[in-house]
Amino acid sequence: MDIRELKVEDILTVMPLRKRIDASWSPELKAFMLDRINSGHTKIILDLSEVDFIDSTGLGTIVASLKAMTGKGELAISGLGETVGSIFSITHMEKIFKIFPSRQEAVEALR
Repeated sequence: MDIRELKVEDILTVMPLRKRIDASWSPELKAFMLDRINSGHTKIILDLSEVDFIDSTGLGTIVASLKAMTGKGELAISGLGETVGSIFSITHMEKIFKIFPSRQEAVEALR
């Protein structure tokens, strides 16, 4: 699978290992995220440090994950590179998500 998981205390980090989150791979990521949310994980960091590109389907997957967390816990984003960061900025997603430069900063914020 092209996703790495790391659990520190009660915080789960999900790291997609693909360079692109697009229509061809978004359904797999969405199913993975929803499974983890529905399994009771209440603090999740989506570490996008390996991702170079996200299309609208990929953004939809991330938004669906945030919606699934509503009332259940927190979802934070970390590791945005320049291109992915600009996509979040252009679409004003930085106003919706808790975004941190590094995974460690996200972990500290969710503690």
